[in-house]
Amino acid sequence: MLAEGEGRGIGLERVRKVVEAHHLALSGRERVTFDGFPDPGAPSAVLVPVFEEAGEARVVLTRRAAHLRTHTGEVSFPGGRLEPGEPPEAGARREACEEVGLDPSSVTVVGELSPLATFSSGSRITPVVGLLPGRPALVANPAEVEHLFDVALAELAVEGVFREEWWQVPGRPQLSTMDAEGWFPVWFFELPDDTVWGATARMLVELLRLVLDV
Repeated sequence: MLAEGEGRGIGLERVRKVVEAHHLALSGRERVTFDGFPDPGAPSAVLVPVFEEAGEARVVLTRRAAHLRTHTGEVSFPGGRLEPGEPPEAGARREACEEVGLDPSSVTVVGELSPLATFSSGSRITPVVGLLPGRPALVANPAEVEHLFDVALAELAVEGVFREEWWQVPGRPQLSTMDAEGWFPVWFFELPDDTVWGATARMLVELLRLVLDV
C-alpha cells in the first residue's frame, strides 16, 4: 500500500480506462472470487458509484441499517437481489435509486468487476462500476441505510488503512495452493469511523489493484 501523500491524482478518467479494459478482459469467461463457499445462487448486483472531487476519484459507500436481517451495520455499496430476468446493470441502478436516491440517468456505467460469491448472504454479486458527473445529492432510505459517506481511492491505499487476516472454514473447497484446509484471506479497510470488510473490501481491493496497476 501507499505511504502518506503518495498515490494522489487517481482521477475519474483513470478509473474509466482501467475498468473498461478489465471488463473487456472478463468478457466471455467466468471468473468468480469467493468469500466463504461456492456460489449458492440468488443473483444480486451492487453499484460502485465513483465521482471526482479536487482531482481525486471518490467512491460512495453506505452503512446498512441496524434492523436489517443480514449484514447489519456493515459498510457496503448500494445494491441487492436482482428481479427475475433483470440484468446486473439495471438492478444496480434501481437499487441505488431505492437506497440512496441516486438518479439512474446520472450514472455512466463503464464496466463490471469480477463477480463474487458469498456464503453468508447466499448470493452471487456482480459489482457494476458507475461514474457520476460530480458529487451526488443523496438521501439515505432509512429502511435500508443508516449512514452515507464517501472516501477517496487514494486514501484507501495509504499505509495503515488496509490489513489482512486469514480465516479458516473447515470443509471450504480449496481454491488455490495457498487455500489449503479451508484457509482464506479476509481484507479490511480501517476508516476513521467505519471498518470495511467482506465482499465490499474485496471489490475495493480489486478496484485499487486496477487503478494502481499492482
